Amino acid sequence: MVKNDVRNSIKLTSVDDLFTTEESRAEQQREKVLDIPLSEISDFPNHPFKVKADEAMLEMADSVKQYGVLVPGLVRPKADGGYEMVAGHRRKKASELAGKENMPCIVRELDDDAATIIMVDSNLQRESILPSEKAFAYKMKLEAMNRQGQRTDLTSRQVVGRLESADIIGKDVGESGRQIQRYIRLTELIQPVLEMVDEKQIAFNPAVEISYLAENEQQAGYPYMWLTLDDSSVA
Repeated sequence: MVKNDVRNSIKLTSVDDLFTTEESRAEQQREKVLDIPLSEISDFPNHPFKVKADEAMLEMADSVKQYGVLVPGLVRPKADGGYEMVAGHRRKKASELAGKENMPCIVRELDDDAATIIMVDSNLQRESILPSEKAFAYKMKLEAMNRQGQRTDLTSRQVVGRLESADIIGKDVGESGRQIQRYIRLTELIQPVLEMVDEKQIAFNPAVEISYLAENEQQAGYPYMWLTLDDSSVA
């Protein structure tokens, strides 16, 4: 009776476990690329980078039509089903223009802050970025890093201040922390003025100064900005 109890308490290794190597177990846990229907992928909330059907996008769509998407996007599962795009919004748009139904994507579990940081970093690699895109992207990343409360890319030491987080962002893009904060000031501009900055009708430094005006003051001064531009163009 005692021998039977001892035998029952011993957990035998299954045949599968005996013949499963460490490499194959690691392979099971490794991220895989899946073909996901475009209809199941939603955009990242408040995505700060504009995705336009411009000439570069049409060229990308032609490439996707011929060769497919060569670099998979990155998505995360949504609680209510489907996926949320983290990196690959332009590839998704190009796929839609190319008439594709699916897109290859890596599926990764990410919390909001980690997803935000990856989304911003992946888009900052682009050659041409508008001031407004930088402004909102830097703001989103700074807020995410401050919520995380740690310097994830340099050291594990706690972040002690807002400027220090901005310095980290600046290091990655070749800017000072102060300049990152100046870009973030542009998010305080009203939309018409911000559009003038993007269109290079207002220079960066004056735009930063205007951002310290209250919204009603910016609204009141907006017509005079156009008048000034008209006068300078005549001269």
